[in-house]
Amino acid sequence: MVRVGIIGYGISKFGKRNDASMYDLIWEAGSEALKTSGVDKKDVEYLVVSNMGMWSSEELPAVVAGEVLGTERAGTNRVEAACASGSSAISSAYDAIASGHVRMAMALGVEKMSEVDTGTAIELIGRAGNFLWEYEFFGLTFPGYYALHATAYLDKYGGKEEDLALVSVKNHHYAHFNPKAQFTNDISVEDVMSSRYIASPLKLYDSSPITDGAAAVVLASEDVAKQYTDTPVWIDAIGSNLGTSNLSKRPDFTGIEAAREAARKAYKVAGIDSEKPYNFIDGADVHDCFSIAELMAYEDLGFAGKGEALELIREGQTYIGGRIPVNVDGGLISKGHPIGATGVAMAVEATKQLLRKAENGRQIDVNKGRFLTHNVGGTGHYAFVTVYSI
Repeated sequence: MVRVGIIGYGISKFGKRNDASMYDLIWEAGSEALKTSGVDKKDVEYLVVSNMGMWSSEELPAVVAGEVLGTERAGTNRVEAACASGSSAISSAYDAIASGHVRMAMALGVEKMSEVDTGTAIELIGRAGNFLWEYEFFGLTFPGYYALHATAYLDKYGGKEEDLALVSVKNHHYAHFNPKAQFTNDISVEDVMSSRYIASPLKLYDSSPITDGAAAVVLASEDVAKQYTDTPVWIDAIGSNLGTSNLSKRPDFTGIEAAREAARKAYKVAGIDSEKPYNFIDGADVHDCFSIAELMAYEDLGFAGKGEALELIREGQTYIGGRIPVNVDGGLISKGHPIGATGVAMAVEATKQLLRKAENGRQIDVNKGRFLTHNVGGTGHYAFVTVYSI
């Protein structure tokens, strides 16, 4: 297998982008990725575009991306794995290079979610995230599903709604230093607790927003990568797994089995001790579509034992300087969650952190030279865990 590294990255401003079309978002992220890589657009051999797109008027985003960026000669593909679409795009680009099929590829994620109203977006996410029969027959929305997780977790381990609020407070704190984040305001536990319920016990500030945005990375084989940079960010391992589409078949609502299995696979390939993975990595971006999702990720990834995520967040161990910094870009809750772009944005964050190019106030200490991303699609239907290194 050919070693694969990231040599360029770009990300648009996240938010409700009334000032930008899908074409503009693609250009913001893609042109920046090409610029930081030093690559000529004509040298990109494969373009993978991740996009869910149910709310978008543009039905051919991969074609549009190729035209906007001038990579029409590249082989082009569109992938979709719900909220994990971005990681799926990176995995596809990685496989094409590692297999020797191409030597350079771009993974680009884009979503223009604000083309529909919030209610329609929630319905579309519900249909995709919980499958039609669960949504139609039981009214189980995306927030409702994670509310089941939150209720089960807090009840089993003696947690409080204030513990969930601590996740949002942390992520808003670091988004304050991220100019690309959707929300950059600091908030307090009191702010979270006084915000309206979306699906009890989850409140507005426990939830990720509807977001427009794009992100892109340029990947290359080792020999090509070293022609452009002395410091590629290598992809050491990608673990992926599926979860059952029938939520009633899941035995446990205090974690996500697909994420645990994806982590196990990634750790094995990367040579990371699954008992104490935080001893091998400097930081992580995890899929905090809701605050409870971040707490469960701590345990699914082995950052804490079962029921110990509460202690981790209460003690501030996922802040910079703690056991393992998590979501210091603001996470999905504050940075935003443009579904097709989320996983690629995580790769951008991994690259910036490992190259020590994150903004002041949110740069982690890079001592071990590794960063992890955790991207969950649907409601645990897909899971990707990726390990990056320098």
